[in-house]
Amino acid sequence: MSALETFPRITPFLWFDSNAEEAVEFYISVFKNSRRLDEVRNNGEGPGPKGGIITIAFELDGQQFTALNGGPTFKFTEAISMTVRCDTQEEVDYYWAKLSAGGTEIECGWLKDKFGLCWQIVPARLPDLIKTPKGMQAMMKMKKFNIAALEQAAQG
Repeated sequence: MSALETFPRITPFLWFDSNAEEAVEFYISVFKNSRRLDEVRNNGEGPGPKGGIITIAFELDGQQFTALNGGPTFKFTEAISMTVRCDTQEEVDYYWAKLSAGGTEIECGWLKDKFGLCWQIVPARLPDLIKTPKGMQAMMKMKKFNIAALEQAAQG
């Protein structure tokens, strides 16, 4: 049975140029409880080199994905992002440092990793913290979120 048969009905499918395997290994190293599930290699009839990986099924902390070596035709944009819910400042700091390494810090908790995929690293309490004008203003000035500063702004 292939991994696809056991995947949830809706699964993110990520298009990479030719470095899907490198990206998957990187993401698996960042997120706990993560693993490769399955792969499809080129039998000589598909795109890319014979024996090379076409797709890799993988799981990041319970969320299943598929990565494709699809070539240079399409690139990631900010129109799609992955959100990482963080319960503590330590989690925000950890995911921000890991995922922004070699990438670009954007704003409001957003970053683009070294593969061009956008991530939102957000405190679980963010919706409550930005309900006040001062909380929203504080968020708009931040790149990486500082939970204590958001809490202080929301209270006063």
